[in-house]
Parts: sequence; structure tokens; C-alpha cells
Amino acid sequence: MTRPELSAPLPASQIFTMANTRSASKRARQTIKRALRNRSVLSRLRGMQKGISAAGAKPEAKDAREMISAIDKAAKRGIIHKNAAKRRKARLNKSLGAAAAAPSA
Repeated sequence: MTRPELSAPLPASQIFTMANTRSASKRARQTIKRALRNRSVLSRLRGMQKGISAAGAKPEAKDAREMISAIDKAAKRGIIHKNAAKRRKARLNKSLGAAAAAPSA
């Protein structure tokens, strides 16, 4: 199997497979595609989270809604576990509540 063009390298065990059947070879190719797609979603979630936490004391409500929507979509597709999604949203809402309750200078 030839190495596909990747945005970030995968471990060699996921790229070069010695499949015994055509169906196993196809499954290996599908796994690589899915791993790349899932990785991009996870990195987008991390970037959004950093953007919200870097906003300091007053993150935008619009950004929080986008973050919650992205978390829900990732959980729906099985990229992150549903309980992990609930935990992330709870922490996000908790930080938003703390920012709203904090007196502005």
C-alpha cells in the first residue's frame, strides 16, 4: 500500500498494512481516512477551546454556542464519547457562568 498524502504523519502501523484479503486492505484504507477526519475534528475542538480560554475573563456567547455545537457534532459522530462531550460542555458553561458572575473592572 502506498503512503497517502497526510497533513500529519500517522504511525507506520496504520499506513503500511500487510492485509491478507482485499476486504482487509480496503478496511485499512478506510481506517486511515477516518483517522485523518477525526484528527481534524479533534484539533478544531482544541483550537476553539484555546480561543475561548484565551479570551480571558469575558468569552463571547457566540463562541461558546459554536463550541457547544461542535462538541455535540463530534459526540454524535462518535469522535468523542458522549460523556466526554457532556463533561466538556459542563466545564465550558461553568467557566462562562464564573466569567458572568465576576465583577467587571
